[in-house]
Amino acid sequence: MRGSGRISKLMLGAGMAALSLSGCASGPSGGGQLPPAAFVSMQEGPGEDYIIGPLDQLTIFVWRNPELGAKVQVRPDGRITTPLIADMPAVGKTPAMLAQDLKIQLGEYIKDPLVSVIVDNFSGTYSQQIRVVGATEKPASLPYRANMTLLDAMIAVGGLSEFAAGNRARLVRFDKATGKQREYQLKISRLLKQGDASANVRLEPGDVIIIPESAF
Repeated sequence: MRGSGRISKLMLGAGMAALSLSGCASGPSGGGQLPPAAFVSMQEGPGEDYIIGPLDQLTIFVWRNPELGAKVQVRPDGRITTPLIADMPAVGKTPAMLAQDLKIQLGEYIKDPLVSVIVDNFSGTYSQQIRVVGATEKPASLPYRANMTLLDAMIAVGGLSEFAAGNRARLVRFDKATGKQREYQLKISRLLKQGDASANVRLEPGDVIIIPESAF
């Protein structure tokens, strides 16, 4: 009986722990917690779903027809010009979508062109940028990079200001599933000052990081 009682207590404890972890993972819409970033990628470029924005610099390759490729900058009007193609809309498209549109246009001049588009230097549309505001050394809008984390964003803005309440920071994210904004708690001081890797979270395009000042 003693053994069965001990097992029952262990099972009860495990159940409570599971419920606690479940609550942390989902969190209420007003102040949930994000899971820690599983890894930090060495990839520096934009992700596959990156949306081309004004002033992005692109490299366009046309296989076996190098003279039709080019290095171009997206104009403020959102268009690009390449050999044989003038005023091709680029803003709002992924690199794959733009490559397909270029392929269709070039198909009028050469047979079955193979086109690829690489984003060399990028700013991104406003919906793709990460905004860091409040008590930081230099508030900024940052272009989103693939696998970008909170640590990456804080390094880019120079860290917290002297009077920042980093552990009361929050992240505002648009939830596509519900069409509403959600807020998540951030522990930036734990991340930067204590090196707590569990406080490092993955970011998504359009995230807004808000850092309040300490009351004293």
